[in-house]
Amino acid sequence: MRWRGRRQSSNVEDQRGRGGGGFGRGGGGVRIPVGRIGGRGGGLSGIIILVVLFFALRACGIDPLEMLSQDTGGAPPAGQQRTQASDEAAQFAGVVLAETEDVWKGIFQAEGATYAEPKMVLFSGQVRSACGFASAASGPFYCPGDKKLYLDLNFFDELARRFGASGDFAQAYVIAHEVGHHVQNLIGVLPKFNAMRQRMSQTEANQMSIRVELQADCFAGVWAHFTAQKGLLETGDIDEALNAANQIGDDTLQRRTQGYVVPESFNHGTSAQRREWFSRGLESGRLDACDTFKGPV
Repeated sequence: MRWRGRRQSSNVEDQRGRGGGGFGRGGGGVRIPVGRIGGRGGGLSGIIILVVLFFALRACGIDPLEMLSQDTGGAPPAGQQRTQASDEAAQFAGVVLAETEDVWKGIFQAEGATYAEPKMVLFSGQVRSACGFASAASGPFYCPGDKKLYLDLNFFDELARRFGASGDFAQAYVIAHEVGHHVQNLIGVLPKFNAMRQRMSQTEANQMSIRVELQADCFAGVWAHFTAQKGLLETGDIDEALNAANQIGDDTLQRRTQGYVVPESFNHGTSAQRREWFSRGLESGRLDACDTFKGPV
């Protein structure tokens, strides 16, 4: 993808190295262990020790609560150090987000609506969102509660190394997919799904989730359609995106991790479905081509 020198979005919140926020602010920072220590009744003794420590620090003129409420500061923990490569990945993500803003703003305007741009939070290790606490292991996600995308840039390395989906447009596809969820939130798809899910069985919810995820894939394809029209795609970019869609299909993931597939547990769609719906959006560039809620998927 020809991304260098292009505008970066101003909607990026870089929280890398912060460890998810401080104590007392809903973050995933310092946690005080109050469980059993050593044997029966150890939990109580542990609490007593902490209380004594609290007042000892206060006597020395140190406010423990202030210490805990602050970010860790200084150098980030091991594995979270910023590097030139990670900063370049952050710049790339900012450009991709900006490109999605331009495309979706134009699509919404054509429909007589206004596109509310999402925020993208870059984090490392763990993060707190309006949807709760999450670790990097959960992968990129979108939270409708705060209208933000969350991305640990290390996922891009995992995407290439573990899933065999390398290339910058594979990464762009991941971001565009999460932006697709934001579009769904704006047009009412996600709120409707979340309301319906409470009345569904797990199997029914999984089937509906597949349709939601495939529509986000299709929306990513719509974005790729207009990005191609702008002349930003390079040879092999579409193949990178299709390969990424293939590698993270439910059937492919289950076969890789456990050696067999359980179709009733699918909640994102098969590899073939994900490739197909991305391609539909790519070829048409139209939202009405992305109606995954009619007929079979």
